[in-house]
Amino acid sequence: MILLRKILFPFAVLYGLITSIRNFLFDKSILKSYSFDLPIIAVGNLSVGGTGKTPQIEYLIRLLSDKYKIATLSRGYKRQSEGFILADANSNAAILGDEPFQFYQKFPNIQVAVDANRKNGIEQLLGRQEKPEMILLDDAFQHRKVKAGFYILLTSYGDLYSDDFILPTGNLRESRSGAKRANIIIVTKCPFPLSLDEQKEIKNKLKLSTSQELYFTYIDYDDCIFSENTKIKVDEIKSLDKVLLAGIAKPEPFFTFLKNTNDACLSFPDHHNFTDKDILEIKNIAQKSLIITTEKDYVRLKGSLPSEQLFYLPIKSSFISGSENFDKTIINYVETSTRNRNLY
Repeated sequence: MILLRKILFPFAVLYGLITSIRNFLFDKSILKSYSFDLPIIAVGNLSVGGTGKTPQIEYLIRLLSDKYKIATLSRGYKRQSEGFILADANSNAAILGDEPFQFYQKFPNIQVAVDANRKNGIEQLLGRQEKPEMILLDDAFQHRKVKAGFYILLTSYGDLYSDDFILPTGNLRESRSGAKRANIIIVTKCPFPLSLDEQKEIKNKLKLSTSQELYFTYIDYDDCIFSENTKIKVDEIKSLDKVLLAGIAKPEPFFTFLKNTNDACLSFPDHHNFTDKDILEIKNIAQKSLIITTEKDYVRLKGSLPSEQLFYLPIKSSFISGSENFDKTIINYVETSTRNRNLY
């Protein structure tokens, strides 16, 4: 695989040239970006794969939803539908995609929408009678047709964009120089604690501009697992034999947190659509044991596996330090944008 990626280096150079030209055309307003008269925060990354966008979006929802009418807008990756869809009581993971459906189930006081065309999605939301006061764009860092007011760029600890290269030789969707568009950069999935010396070393690698803020977060696991009707303390099930199941980009930390030596760990591709064959295999392996999965996978597996066996482990993004400064920066952007909008 490494050899193949090296062989494909000329294609990476070509792909990097194409994305650089595209970004140049947007930067110079030769290609048009659309702005909207409300606060819009875009959360994304430079690389393919899991950098923790979902827990970061959820952090922002918790921070802002008590004060503002929020909408999330995602493309709805691997959903079995097209165009603009606003989540309602008839929605499921197949219609919305697993992450938007997770938002809808966890945060009933917000609007959750999907549309691959972010411009159209925003226009649809703003055309509603109950229109949002701010919008969170999920995985939209490269979606340059919409100009967000604030950009949060995520990069994973141990897989920094500064150490990577453009597809297909590396995993970057665009050149590392794209990071300059970010207002805030967050290094996610860090070990806890992370020394100040290592934080400084990473900061030097990323080469931030003077206007950019840098934060470090880690995945914080809940102390309970949850089923449709039950919750159990993690400490009570760690020693039990169980099946751990994950269809996410980097499942190793999830497995490591829960497993004992006798556990079966089943790993599927990110956003995997579980087939009848998959379900039968999981049942055969689990027998009567607990099946514990990620929150994202649970919304797709619910109803296909026995409810008394199927549990999920919630996670959230927690800051190693500086959460108060982060919150202040975000709230200041939203409040300033809202005040300025009300002047007109």
